[in-house]
Amino acid sequence: MKQIYTDSILLIERLHRRFLDVIKTELDRLKIDDVNNIQTLILYNISAEQLTIGELTNRGYYLGSNVSYNVKKLVENAYLVQERAPHDKRSTRIKLSDKGLDLCKKIDELYQRNVDSISKELDTEAFSHLNKTLTMLEHFWTDYINNIYKVK
Repeated sequence: MKQIYTDSILLIERLHRRFLDVIKTELDRLKIDDVNNIQTLILYNISAEQLTIGELTNRGYYLGSNVSYNVKKLVENAYLVQERAPHDKRSTRIKLSDKGLDLCKKIDELYQRNVDSISKELDTEAFSHLNKTLTMLEHFWTDYINNIYKVK
């Protein structure tokens, strides 16, 4: 079981890196060079929402310093619009610009092409089972971390 567990951890890490390569390949195909694969995923995960950088960080997808740097670059390259929050002038909210929305549409088309191709080999049930297993692993790790802090 230990070998299967460690193999799974390594596979998760490799899959993430490989998916980033997929995004990079699509950006290259589209001749988009003013945004990187990580920034593209940030845009895709923001989608139609309007968030603070803190809210984006709290989702758990990104490290705080990386989010701030990437948001700054996305604003500079006109993929994001940054505005002061009306209720708290110290806080800023971010949303996708038209350029950001256009890129997200292109990435969504990539996702659909991927789904169309992979659904010939894996069905909805297989992916649902995979997602359930990965969610259980995430909860296990979260519980582990929370219990370690309780012991201290």
